Amino acid sequence: MSTRTLIRGGLVVTAADEIHADVLIEDGRIAALAAHGSDAAAGWTADRTIDATDRYVIPGGVDAHTHMELPFGGTFASDTFETGTRAAAWGGTTTIVDFAVQSVGRSLREGLDAWYAKADGNCAIDYGFHMIMSDVNESTLKEMDRLVQEGVSSFKLFMAYPGVFYSDDGQILRAMQRAADDGGLIMMHAENGIAIDVLVEQALARGETDPRYHGEVRKVLLEAEATHRAIQLARVAGAPLYVVHVSAEEAVAELAAARDKGLPVFGETCPQYLFLSTDNLAEPDFEGAKYVCSTPLRPKEHQAALWRGLRTNDLQVVSTDHCPFCFTGQKDLGRADFSKIPNGLPGVENRMDLLHQAVVDGHISRRRWIEIACASPARMFGMYPQKGTIAPGADADVVIYDPHTVQTLSAETHHMNVDYSAYEGRTVTGQVETVLSRGEVVIDQRKFTGRAGHGVFTPRSTCQYLN
Repeated sequence: MSTRTLIRGGLVVTAADEIHADVLIEDGRIAALAAHGSDAAAGWTADRTIDATDRYVIPGGVDAHTHMELPFGGTFASDTFETGTRAAAWGGTTTIVDFAVQSVGRSLREGLDAWYAKADGNCAIDYGFHMIMSDVNESTLKEMDRLVQEGVSSFKLFMAYPGVFYSDDGQILRAMQRAADDGGLIMMHAENGIAIDVLVEQALARGETDPRYHGEVRKVLLEAEATHRAIQLARVAGAPLYVVHVSAEEAVAELAAARDKGLPVFGETCPQYLFLSTDNLAEPDFEGAKYVCSTPLRPKEHQAALWRGLRTNDLQVVSTDHCPFCFTGQKDLGRADFSKIPNGLPGVENRMDLLHQAVVDGHISRRRWIEIACASPARMFGMYPQKGTIAPGADADVVIYDPHTVQTLSAETHHMNVDYSAYEGRTVTGQVETVLSRGEVVIDQRKFTGRAGHGVFTPRSTCQYLN
């Protein structure tokens, strides 16, 4: 049965264009666009018509950095693939790329298969996977080639978390050399974890146990140093590099310097670094634990450099690093020791709205909003133009966005499976109204009409900025 949906009267905003156009959807894909009121659009008929007058019609968001059900610090991220993808849909995100985890001593295949099993049949929106490599050796290096062919074309390495995910420079170089050969993209958590562990030990010995010390020991210079080192290792290997969750001005400067040399180096930041700061980490009565993530929140003055990096394209992507842990029962594992607070915070539902607020505030343009939240992550991770744009042939992942409604972000009203909001009480202008995933309405006028199992695994090609 062929189904046709027509979206009429909205302002279609993509990374490239803003046009008053009607959008025709057929069998889960964008069939055509035509200027609103034109003869072409006037002749279209559909089973369902959505009135988008005074609304934006935008591509569904692509969040290329989430951690559903991630094991960390003796507990698990509180969002499942079911609850997390439903919350993503509420926030106008229609594709996530999550991280499958290789355990030390085990194969990449075993880790990937475990994540396939977690996600299969449970997702409300489409999903892909990156592979976390915790154990780089001859066997796992060979597996990288097979994963790229399977559509898992990016691999995350950690310069942080010794004894858990950490890789040394030799292991990183080997993985980068392999990626240079097979087209994979290395994603780097760039913090000097060996040095950080020394500072953690010293802080605890001084009795400095509060959440704010998490930010003080994970120093800006140790992010900048690791970013610099990762770039140089990538140069030696002749490999592209994508640095995740960039939080500090000095790290942005390292990326900008590399890009000025024409190197294939890319950077991502997250809403928490753009909107929150060490002031939140210092909140009294252990409230700061809500904001413990790594890289950590920085002093407010770093935010200007991040916004500037997004405007100048020294940073290309805003993802969430969504990794929620409940304040009660999970974050409080570290009540007497900040190093035992699970690292991560919720955000998959808030990203599109916060970035629209950045448009309202004049930090970025409307098209840049769509670029950093939809098109660039899709290109970076080999999903464009299937995802990330509104164009004939693209998946009909479409959001009808009301740019005028003012809403207050709160744990009372969000749909993430976590007992607090990192943005509690913050008012933002703009709200998702209706969401289509591959042509199926999953949010209808602020009501969830989707279902677990609608979302499918999306294999990815290699990074499209390197073609």
